Amino acid sequence: MQWKVGLAVSSDTCRSLNSPFVTILLKIAEPSGQISQKAFEMTVPQFQNFHKQMKELAAVMETI
Repeated sequence: MQWKVGLAVSSDTCRSLNSPFVTILLKIAEPSGQISQKAFEMTVPQFQNFHKQMKELAAVMETI
């Protein structure tokens, strides 16, 4: 997994966005063995929640 923080300054529908966002790039191993990539963006609060959930998932996986 790779991630980066960006800032949307404006768009074609809004001249003054100034919204920070996080882009996530996941590399997924398909059952065939082929690697595919999926990218998506989320707000900073969404990323913070995602991070919390991933930490909880990692803790559960350590107990298995």
